[in-house]
Amino acid sequence: MQTAGGTLGIELRFLHYRNPNEFSAGAETARIWPADALMVLDDSLLPGLSTLFERELPRLPMPTFGGHAALARVGGLMAYGPNIPAMFARAATYVDKILNGAKPADLPIEQPTVFDLVVNLKTARTLGLTIPPSVLQQATEVIH
Repeated sequence: MQTAGGTLGIELRFLHYRNPNEFSAGAETARIWPADALMVLDDSLLPGLSTLFERELPRLPMPTFGGHAALARVGGLMAYGPNIPAMFARAATYVDKILNGAKPADLPIEQPTVFDLVVNLKTARTLGLTIPPSVLQQATEVIH
Protein backbone atom coordinates (compact mmCIF):
# COMPACT_ATOMS: atom_id res chain seq x y z
CA MET A 1 0.00 0.00 0.00
CA GLN A 2 2.84 2.39 0.79
CA THR A 3 4.38 1.81 -2.65
CA ALA A 4 1.08 2.33 -4.47
CA GLY A 5 0.31 5.42 -2.40
CA GLY A 6 3.73 6.90 -3.13
CA THR A 7 3.28 6.28 -6.85
CA LEU A 8 -0.05 8.13 -6.74
CA GLY A 9 1.34 10.95 -4.58
CA ILE A 10 -0.78 9.91 -1.60
CA GLU A 11 0.67 9.97 1.90
CA LEU A 12 -0.45 6.96 3.92
CA ARG A 13 -0.42 6.87 7.69
CA PHE A 14 -1.29 3.75 9.60
CA LEU A 15 -3.26 3.43 12.82
CA HIS A 16 -2.94 0.07 14.51
CA TYR A 17 -5.50 -1.17 16.99
CA ARG A 18 -5.89 -4.40 18.88
CA ASN A 19 -9.10 -3.64 20.75
CA PRO A 20 -12.11 -1.34 20.35
CA ASN A 21 -10.72 1.34 22.67
CA GLU A 22 -7.66 1.70 20.46
CA PHE A 23 -9.90 2.19 17.42
CA SER A 24 -11.64 5.12 19.12
CA ALA A 25 -8.27 6.72 19.85
CA GLY A 26 -7.19 6.08 16.26
CA ALA A 27 -10.32 7.74 14.89
CA GLU A 28 -9.55 10.79 17.04
CA THR A 29 -5.99 10.82 15.65
CA ALA A 30 -7.38 10.74 12.08
CA ARG A 31 -9.56 13.77 12.90
CA ILE A 32 -6.55 15.69 14.22
CA TRP A 33 -4.08 14.98 11.35
CA PRO A 34 -6.32 15.87 9.32
CA ALA A 35 -6.78 12.89 7.06
CA ASP A 36 -8.65 12.95 3.75
CA ALA A 37 -9.98 9.41 4.16
CA LEU A 38 -9.80 6.43 6.48
CA MET A 39 -9.43 2.85 5.29
CA VAL A 40 -10.20 0.13 7.80
CA LEU A 41 -8.32 -3.06 7.00
CA ASP A 42 -10.14 -6.25 7.85
CA ASP A 43 -9.16 -8.39 10.77
CA SER A 44 -10.85 -10.73 13.19
CA LEU A 45 -11.98 -7.80 15.37
CA LEU A 46 -14.00 -6.09 12.66
CA PRO A 47 -17.35 -7.93 12.83
CA GLY A 48 -17.58 -7.24 16.57
CA LEU A 49 -16.95 -3.52 16.10
CA SER A 50 -20.29 -2.59 14.49
CA THR A 51 -21.57 -0.71 17.55
CA LEU A 52 -18.29 1.18 17.86
CA PHE A 53 -18.33 2.06 14.15
CA GLU A 54 -21.93 3.27 14.42
CA ARG A 55 -20.78 5.66 17.14
CA GLU A 56 -17.43 6.76 15.64
CA LEU A 57 -17.93 6.92 11.86
CA PRO A 58 -20.54 9.71 11.82
CA ARG A 59 -18.10 11.83 13.83
CA LEU A 60 -15.40 11.52 11.17
CA PRO A 61 -15.43 14.34 8.62
CA MET A 62 -13.95 12.06 5.96
CA PRO A 63 -14.95 9.08 3.83
CA THR A 64 -14.28 5.69 5.40
CA PHE A 65 -13.63 2.58 3.34
CA GLY A 66 -13.10 -1.07 4.18
CA GLY A 67 -13.40 -4.62 3.00
CA HIS A 68 -16.26 -5.75 5.19
CA ALA A 69 -19.83 -4.86 4.13
CA ALA A 70 -20.79 -4.12 7.75
CA LEU A 71 -18.55 -1.06 7.69
CA ALA A 72 -20.67 0.65 5.01
CA ARG A 73 -23.89 -0.51 6.64
CA VAL A 74 -23.05 1.34 9.86
CA GLY A 75 -21.89 4.61 8.33
CA GLY A 76 -18.77 4.06 6.25
CA LEU A 77 -18.88 5.39 2.69
CA MET A 78 -18.04 2.14 0.88
CA ALA A 79 -16.97 -1.41 1.43
CA TYR A 80 -15.61 -3.89 -1.08
CA GLY A 81 -14.68 -7.40 -0.10
CA PRO A 82 -15.57 -11.07 -0.16
CA ASN A 83 -19.18 -12.04 0.51
CA ILE A 84 -18.99 -13.68 3.94
CA PRO A 85 -22.11 -15.91 3.60
CA ALA A 86 -20.75 -17.26 0.30
CA MET A 87 -17.42 -18.06 1.99
CA PHE A 88 -19.20 -19.95 4.77
CA ALA A 89 -21.23 -21.86 2.20
CA ARG A 90 -18.01 -22.91 0.46
CA ALA A 91 -16.52 -23.90 3.82
CA ALA A 92 -19.56 -26.12 4.43
CA THR A 93 -18.77 -28.07 1.26
CA TYR A 94 -15.28 -28.71 2.64
CA VAL A 95 -16.73 -29.98 5.92
CA ASP A 96 -19.07 -32.26 3.99
CA LYS A 97 -16.19 -33.68 1.93
CA ILE A 98 -14.06 -34.28 5.02
CA LEU A 99 -16.94 -35.94 6.88
CA ASN A 100 -17.39 -38.19 3.86
CA GLY A 101 -13.77 -39.35 3.96
CA ALA A 102 -11.78 -36.80 1.96
CA LYS A 103 -8.33 -35.96 3.31
CA PRO A 104 -8.01 -32.25 4.07
CA ALA A 105 -4.54 -32.20 2.51
CA ASP A 106 -6.03 -33.40 -0.79
CA LEU A 107 -8.58 -30.57 -0.99
CA PRO A 108 -7.64 -27.51 -3.04
CA ILE A 109 -7.27 -24.11 -1.45
CA GLU A 110 -9.89 -21.73 -2.83
CA GLN A 111 -10.03 -17.98 -3.19
CA PRO A 112 -13.28 -16.06 -2.69
CA THR A 113 -15.29 -15.77 -5.90
CA VAL A 114 -18.27 -13.68 -4.75
CA PHE A 115 -17.62 -10.08 -3.71
CA ASP A 116 -19.79 -7.29 -2.34
CA LEU A 117 -19.56 -3.60 -3.13
CA VAL A 118 -21.71 -1.71 -0.62
CA VAL A 119 -22.20 2.04 -1.11
CA ASN A 120 -23.75 4.22 1.57
CA LEU A 121 -25.43 7.16 -0.20
CA LYS A 122 -26.61 8.58 3.13
CA THR A 123 -22.97 8.96 4.18
CA ALA A 124 -22.05 10.36 0.76
CA ARG A 125 -24.72 13.08 1.12
CA THR A 126 -23.50 13.92 4.63
CA LEU A 127 -19.94 14.32 3.30
CA GLY A 128 -21.09 16.31 0.26
CA LEU A 129 -19.89 13.61 -2.16
CA THR A 130 -21.47 12.34 -5.35
CA ILE A 131 -21.01 8.69 -6.22
CA PRO A 132 -20.69 8.16 -9.98
CA PRO A 133 -23.49 6.15 -11.61
CA SER A 134 -20.90 3.67 -12.91
CA VAL A 135 -20.01 2.79 -9.31
CA LEU A 136 -23.64 2.53 -8.24
CA GLN A 137 -24.38 0.17 -11.14
CA GLN A 138 -21.71 -2.21 -9.90
CA ALA A 139 -22.83 -2.09 -6.27
CA THR A 140 -24.39 -5.20 -4.79
CA GLU A 141 -26.04 -3.03 -2.14
CA VAL A 142 -26.83 0.69 -2.03
CA ILE A 143 -27.87 2.26 1.25
CA HIS A 144 -30.16 5.26 0.76
